[in-house]
Amino acid sequence: MARLNIVLVALVGILAGGLGTTLVSRQAPAAVDPVAIRVIVEDVLAKQNTPKPQGIAAIDQSTLDPMIEKYLMSDPHILERVSGALDKQNKAAQAQLTRQAIASNKDAIFNDPDHIVLGNPKGDVTLVEMFDYNCSFCRGALPDLATLLAEDHNLRVVLKEFPILSKESEDAARVAVLVAKAGADYWSFHQALFTNRGQVNEDAALNEAKTLGLNPVTLKLDMQTPAVTAVLQKSLDLAAKLNITGTPTYIIGDAVIPGAVDISVLRTSIANMRKCGKTDCSA
Repeated sequence: MARLNIVLVALVGILAGGLGTTLVSRQAPAAVDPVAIRVIVEDVLAKQNTPKPQGIAAIDQSTLDPMIEKYLMSDPHILERVSGALDKQNKAAQAQLTRQAIASNKDAIFNDPDHIVLGNPKGDVTLVEMFDYNCSFCRGALPDLATLLAEDHNLRVVLKEFPILSKESEDAARVAVLVAKAGADYWSFHQALFTNRGQVNEDAALNEAKTLGLNPVTLKLDMQTPAVTAVLQKSLDLAAKLNITGTPTYIIGDAVIPGAVDISVLRTSIANMRKCGKTDCSA
């Protein structure tokens, strides 16, 4: 419609509206304001000149699927890159959750009086290990821990009994808790159980405790006391909060390090803690 016709139609509409009002109310017609007419006409023209949105053509699924397949097949590494990016994102998210969990449980992790402290009690870096006496990987990692204690005189090590593999592991851990409470040479006891041939169980733990001068009968009677159970339960509760499901697991600074990693990984983490206060100074 031409602009002139639009204007005329608008004017006719306005005048007709005014006349209609007069006929219905039977009153004298009110004067039509020229300014109001101009505003109304401009509004009508603006609406006519506004471009109408164009509809978006829908792509049929049977057409789209082959297009996607063709695109992916043209460069199969796309999926590899997507998978890598997703894995990186998931690891970053998990690391953030771990940092938050460690911060929320800091005292339970590093300062629990019921858990053994080796090395320098006032060391500037603390390395925590959660272990099971029947864990072959923990057995294999023992020499690395001994090396770290021998070469780093400013390292503080916290050992947490985490018997998750068997009933025998739990029994040995109960004896170990009592050995620690008795003030005996826990490190010697610890090393002896890990170098023990065969499965580490209650008898093996009691026999080793006897060599340290402790009464195996008394230990056996005290194994099931609530105090001993509470120590083990604290480790289980802490593992649940930190999403720890295996042994050995190390905790240092703001990170959880699962598995029997190479000693170089532990050394680097310890050095970074001293350098920047984190296990990874590049993050």
